[in-house]
Amino acid sequence: MRIFLFLIGLVAGSANASSNADFAALYKQHSSSVVTIFTATLETGQDPSDAALGIGSGVLIEEDQILTAAHVIDSAQAIEVLFTDGVRIQADVISSLAASDVALLKLRESHPNPQIASLADSDETPIGSEVFIIGAPFGISQTLSVGHLSGRLNRGLMAHGTPIEFLQTDTAINTGNSGGPMFNVQGEVIGIVSFILTKSGGFDGIGFATSSNTARKALLTSSGVLAGFEGIMLDAQTADLLNFPQPGMLVQRVNANSIMAEAGLIAGSVPSEIGGRKMLLGGDLILSVNGLLCRGPHDFSAAQPESGIHFDEPLVLTVYRNGETVELYAGADADTLPGLIHNHNYANHNDEEDELENASTN
Repeated sequence: MRIFLFLIGLVAGSANASSNADFAALYKQHSSSVVTIFTATLETGQDPSDAALGIGSGVLIEEDQILTAAHVIDSAQAIEVLFTDGVRIQADVISSLAASDVALLKLRESHPNPQIASLADSDETPIGSEVFIIGAPFGISQTLSVGHLSGRLNRGLMAHGTPIEFLQTDTAINTGNSGGPMFNVQGEVIGIVSFILTKSGGFDGIGFATSSNTARKALLTSSGVLAGFEGIMLDAQTADLLNFPQPGMLVQRVNANSIMAEAGLIAGSVPSEIGGRKMLLGGDLILSVNGLLCRGPHDFSAAQPESGIHFDEPLVLTVYRNGETVELYAGADADTLPGLIHNHNYANHNDEEDELENASTN
């Protein structure tokens, strides 16, 4: 039977799970930080009465900022946020990342009595831990569900210089919970509800939420030269199919006015599907950063100060484009970078398979 992928949110959970957590108290304490998001999308020349309406969830993380899923507000011309006390406030998109399916909204005015949620270090919540979700399945706001963190998923995606991690959960999923928060039993947000893998199209599947660490690094704190693009990692087999010389990061999107855009990095433009993975072809394939080979998303994480590459300093990207290898200079022009590519050449990091393996798994 065919498996469908739905960008819909998580809800419901494990009714028979035993726990020492007081979910009634947790719900009372944190539900006011969760909002319902209404959107309206109007096509060019379309009558306003025919606008497509959407609904999702979100969570207040600052007095005037809300985290939600990117697909909830995708293409929306109007966004309205409904709080638990009935207050409605218009909002605008600050940033949205499709690859990691997270978006940051800014309220046009602050709530008079905001209940702000805290973002946790999602790495600190072990698999098997109980989690709870509050959202608006089918528009029924402030619905509580309880389940478990049942796994972690890295699909080889990257956004704003950081690998993207999804948290797997056994809670049921229904439309309207998209963008809502997944809490740990301390009442901290560890994920933003994203999608479900299901055979029926209903809630009987495996749910996923973008980890809070991914959201924080890619959306809230990314400011270095590797920020400003989204990509998908190609393994050796896929690279061979596309006639690329080696594995690398295939650029999907490049943010306008970012350092990467100024460097000339080219995004993909041709929708394709290879081995069940959707991707945009036609963009640059990043082969190395300052000579350090990029064979996996975590190679970018390995490009930290201890490796001699600082995210707040200029660097050289080697990309494969139209059958040729091209060097791009991010954060500076070629004249200001004498010796940079040689100072950080991969030969200085030992051209050994075990070194590559360490860079991929750290």
